[in-house]
Amino acid sequence: MGLVKGLATTFKTMTKHAHTVQYPDQPPELPPRTRGVIALLEENCTVCMLCARECPDWCIYIDSHKETAPAPPGGGRERTRNVLDRFAIDFSLCMYCGICIEVCPFDALEWSPEFEYAEFDIKELLHEKDRLREWFWTVPAPVALDPGAPDPKEMAQAQKVADKRLTAQKAAEIVALADGGAAASGQPERSGPGRSGPAGGAEGDG
Repeated sequence: MGLVKGLATTFKTMTKHAHTVQYPDQPPELPPRTRGVIALLEENCTVCMLCARECPDWCIYIDSHKETAPAPPGGGRERTRNVLDRFAIDFSLCMYCGICIEVCPFDALEWSPEFEYAEFDIKELLHEKDRLREWFWTVPAPVALDPGAPDPKEMAQAQKVADKRLTAQKAAEIVALADGGAAASGQPERSGPGRSGPAGGAEGDG
């Protein structure tokens, strides 16, 4: 009876659509936040070494040198900057925790959904910055925020600073208009505390 039930199940599913993805002929539909491989945007890297120091597997290798930038024509002084020579990630050691991407202050590292980088030799999984740069162009655009989600703290703080500046600017404009109207009507300008009034005495003397 077990054999008969198994054959019945087989014949029943033969006519149904298969859910198996025929990879590699048919590429899989990956989620938008798939952690495939780590990509590098070299222009944003300042060689701060945060990613290499925070990596729990020590699989990031960075080499750099210092260069002196000449002083600008308008004046100033010479500045020293770091120049990136090598940026490599050993994916045979990487555990894809994403700490290096989170700690990067300049968004030089991003997750790419690319996952087809298997090699026959484990030594070939050490990828240099040129290969990491190629993967950066496969990084998808960031997912839109939930309309019902609260605003980030940084945006609220920036809005608070902008509102304070706008209030101060409006107050300065009101004072300027009041001083201009007083001058046009021939009245003396307002004096602050401790300053001489129109009669030569100090305000607030009685």
